[in-house]
Amino acid sequence: MSKGKLAKFADMASYPHVFECPFRAMDKPESMDSAPSLSGRAGGESLGGESATSFPMRGRWRQDFFKNDNPIVLELGCGRGEYAVGLARRYPDCNFIGVDIKGARMWSGATEALNEGLKNVAFLRTNIEIIDRFFAPGEVDEIWLTFSDPQMKKATKRLTSTYFLQRYRRFLKDGGLIHLKTDSNFLFTYTKYVTEVNHLPVEVCADDLYHASLPSITEGGDGGLLSIRTYYEQMWLSRGITIKYIRFRLPAEGNLVEPEVDIPLDDYRSYSREKRSSLTTGR
Repeated sequence: MSKGKLAKFADMASYPHVFECPFRAMDKPESMDSAPSLSGRAGGESLGGESATSFPMRGRWRQDFFKNDNPIVLELGCGRGEYAVGLARRYPDCNFIGVDIKGARMWSGATEALNEGLKNVAFLRTNIEIIDRFFAPGEVDEIWLTFSDPQMKKATKRLTSTYFLQRYRRFLKDGGLIHLKTDSNFLFTYTKYVTEVNHLPVEVCADDLYHASLPSITEGGDGGLLSIRTYYEQMWLSRGITIKYIRFRLPAEGNLVEPEVDIPLDDYRSYSREKRSSLTTGR
């Protein structure tokens, strides 16, 4: 029998590499008593003296947690943390932070990293809508989006929308990389339109990652891109669903506009993804 949710949350409250600060903890009126609490390094105690919207690791991740000057890479919507942990194994000279609000799922990767003694990976349990509150300008070098919900009904909820790109700009270094790996043709096509209309530099674009001829990946030291496969990715591949990948840079300056295009909706349901509209296309 798998470990229950309460037991998993109890475990993570003692993990030195897990920080828990969901939206409800960051959106209270400012006071010493309502400051956000952290598990792990803060021992789950209240951050006395900090305002409710401040996060003590902001701008200090390298100095206070990783203890090095290596690049910081975020995985947003990390789920079980398989990708963040896999990248941490393959790239010891980079720091990785998996971000998700689903703590019970995150426990798997967090526990695996702890048992292996990986020092270059951390986890942050919070809402991605407020991700810009946790990192200082220029603190993050790259962002990974792995199998994000395509949010076919509402553009502002898509993690590659201009709504989120504006937030990423607040902490991503100028020209920092954004990686999208997805089973969703809808999200892949939408993201391509976003990069085109906003003239964002695209480095790699593949609509069938595992059958594409991409020297920049196979010969460019990005072996982790092809070798790390999550549980759900393997499931989709077994169903004959192709995996798409796009990597682009996000300049710090310039207006961002949403593409005005209709995109065919995905015609299947993923493990926890439902088509929420009777429409055949979405924006």
